[in-house]
Amino acid sequence: MKKTFEVIGLLSLICFSFIYTAQISAVVKDSDSIVKQIKDVSDQYRVEPVNALIDGDSIIPGASGSEIDINSSYKKMKKINTFNDNLLVYRKIKPAVSVNNMYDKYIVSGNKSKKDVALVFILNDDNVSSLLQILKDSKASFFVSSLWHDKQLIIDLIDQGYTVGNMGYFNTYNHESVDLLNAVTSKIAYQKHTFCYNLLEDKTSLDICNTNKSYTIKPSIVVKTNPLIEIKKNIVNGSIISMEVNSTTIKELPLVLNYIKSKGFNLVTLEDLINE
Repeated sequence: MKKTFEVIGLLSLICFSFIYTAQISAVVKDSDSIVKQIKDVSDQYRVEPVNALIDGDSIIPGASGSEIDINSSYKKMKKINTFNDNLLVYRKIKPAVSVNNMYDKYIVSGNKSKKDVALVFILNDDNVSSLLQILKDSKASFFVSSLWHDKQLIIDLIDQGYTVGNMGYFNTYNHESVDLLNAVTSKIAYQKHTFCYNLLEDKTSLDICNTNKSYTIKPSIVVKTNPLIEIKKNIVNGSIISMEVNSTTIKELPLVLNYIKSKGFNLVTLEDLINE
């Protein structure tokens, strides 16, 4: 019994020693001039997160903020034993209200504080190769019917960095149509998220896409006859621009791309647009 108490006492002493040493180290570190300088600038470099905006059945993604990671910054600077703001380490602050897993809302725009816009093309069997030649390195997203037979093209598009979404059967959704194409985009091509598309609010379609954990996109600009004119008139930060792929689109797309870029907008995929 005496030996047991001795062992317990020794272990307690060791634990106390560790705790005491850690406390002393923390005190020493807090008094270090580098730590003080890091703390002095922490408010200056802090960026507050922006919550997603919800209005009825619609949502606009938020944006993460950032703050200085004091311990990680200190460790980097201690190696050179001086404060250097180029060595500051940051960590994300997630918004309290987020688009993440918010499948029961229509995404109607990207975050308005960013100059990101998304071009969305409704694909048919014609003009696909011509469209891709014009886009080249420009980011874009595509929606295809669940009846689309060229599954390899979907995989290739995702491999090339594009986003591919689901139009359902003839622009209407049922669980089979959503699940069929989602299997190709997410399970075979490993796209992170899956997407549905609605021009008008449709509660049944929204519920089906929600059940299948797909985000539903409701474009803010729907191009009808004059792509360049309509986009010039309506484009703003966060615009989701929907275009049918036809001869007019193919003809005017180079002008559209040049205009968007000349105005300082960033072309992004839908995956990028919802990334907070």
